[in-house]
Amino acid sequence: MDYTYRTKSVCAMEIHFHLEGNVVTDISFSGGCNGNLKAIAKLVDGWTVEQIEEKLAGNTCGGRSTSCADQLAKAVRQAYDSQNAVG
Repeated sequence: MDYTYRTKSVCAMEIHFHLEGNVVTDISFSGGCNGNLKAIAKLVDGWTVEQIEEKLAGNTCGGRSTSCADQLAKAVRQAYDSQNAVG
């Protein structure tokens, strides 16, 4: 399923990705540091939600408590949890 996540406190405005089971593909960012975010998207394409969280969750940017990479980890976790919610 395709997802769009509105980011918080970072330069990128949205993160778009596809989630099949726990595997994340087709990641793209709207806004932010274009080259760096394209590289992140290529590097983690095909990774699981857990792998993305392990490597990217908690990364900060400048004086912020989050980063675009951290927001990606939050986005894929939120999508995975909503996809697997009971009820």
